[in-house]
Amino acid sequence: MVGCSAAIAAMAGARITQVALASPEGPDAPNYETVVVVFLRGGWDALNVVVPLGGADRGWYESYRSQLKVPTVGTATYKGALALANAVSNGTPLGFHPGLEPLLELYQQNALAVVCAAGLTSDTRSHFDAQQFMELGTPGIKATAGGWLTRHLMSSPNLPPTIFMPAVSAGSGNPISLSGYQQAVALSGVGGFNYQPTYDNGINTPMKNALRQMYSVNGSSWLHAAGNETLDAIDVINGVAGDYTPSGGATYQGGLGGALKTVAQLVKADLGLRTATVDFGGWDTHENQQSGNGDPRGYFFDHLGEMANAFKAFYTDLQGTNHHQRVTLVLMSEFGRRVRENNNRGTDHGHGNAMFVLGGSVNGGRVYGSWPGLSNTQLYQNDDLAITTDYRTVLAEILVKRAGNPNVSTVFPNFAYPGALGVVRDSGEAPLPTITPGPSPTIDPRLTKRTYLPSIRR
Repeated sequence: MVGCSAAIAAMAGARITQVALASPEGPDAPNYETVVVVFLRGGWDALNVVVPLGGADRGWYESYRSQLKVPTVGTATYKGALALANAVSNGTPLGFHPGLEPLLELYQQNALAVVCAAGLTSDTRSHFDAQQFMELGTPGIKATAGGWLTRHLMSSPNLPPTIFMPAVSAGSGNPISLSGYQQAVALSGVGGFNYQPTYDNGINTPMKNALRQMYSVNGSSWLHAAGNETLDAIDVINGVAGDYTPSGGATYQGGLGGALKTVAQLVKADLGLRTATVDFGGWDTHENQQSGNGDPRGYFFDHLGEMANAFKAFYTDLQGTNHHQRVTLVLMSEFGRRVRENNNRGTDHGHGNAMFVLGGSVNGGRVYGSWPGLSNTQLYQNDDLAITTDYRTVLAEILVKRAGNPNVSTVFPNFAYPGALGVVRDSGEAPLPTITPGPSPTIDPRLTKRTYLPSIRR
């Protein structure tokens, strides 16, 4: 029976499971928040992203990284670290790697906040385990039904019964954080969600009509319903595709830029998008991370620049239509890198990390969290930057204050939410609750029930 969906599978250029269809909510609908989660796959070197600029920790940092240290002062050929206002934590002033210069303006506009020494508290240096733990939302536990975003969407009290597109993964497949959520759509590009191949001579119309007829005959089964939903989804997405011109002169470049452009286009289409996920890999920098001898240029510099430019384009695009006020982007990675460089001008798997939060409702322009220090006695297992803020604290605050979901104990089972850091402002969608940690939730049976639905891939 699954093979019966081959006709649809051959027609579309993205993957769709079971989309709940409704009319687009439109500009006159009640305001709602979109949470965008960007996952940096590979474990980025957070210590060279948020850099100690002074005090005793600067001395420790330079002793650990004679080749890879980011200089405090630049030269005629390269820039030094970017000093940040309101970025002194436990006596240590912090700054940005110069590759993040495109984000400095957003930080200064109070649109970007940094949480230092944040991350996964579970003791693992495995990419696969760390990513799985973070996306399930249950560090140390893999036998969890559904990802943390799935539990958020299924427990949020303010979602209407039908939404055209509640969750999107801007890529070729859905991440673990959306596992078990049947309404999630993996979409590599708005224009690619179409019949394949596409023609300009109108051949798609009789093709579409034929498919409509095929899925309408005796159309009472799940297969017929899923086929018609797929065709409906193609119609609606194509209605907002067209030629897209970003606002504010924003220019998207690279793979990450293209993914965020897709998200921005869907946000502005007012289709009810509540969450979007984006992956950006290439952070496993075991060798040739940068030029060395204190020169911060090289691979890491360029990769940070691609990320920073994509974020700036995304924010500028949304700001041009005032959508930035209801979109919050959060960035995380599975772990940081060792504080000590290796012999290949690289860094190995570590522990302590950093998170960024970007949006028009972010209390930006400052660094949150507690800097743990870099002396031998302050390092985690004498090797790594320690973690002082559980990554779930940041995510929970965004869900509570922006997305209006107070059910933290359902989204993150067995997590004692310590309260908000103040990174984002309250959206006004729901009163701030008094939150206490709870036991593992009763899992909705839809998360464990096996279903067979059309799978559509490029």
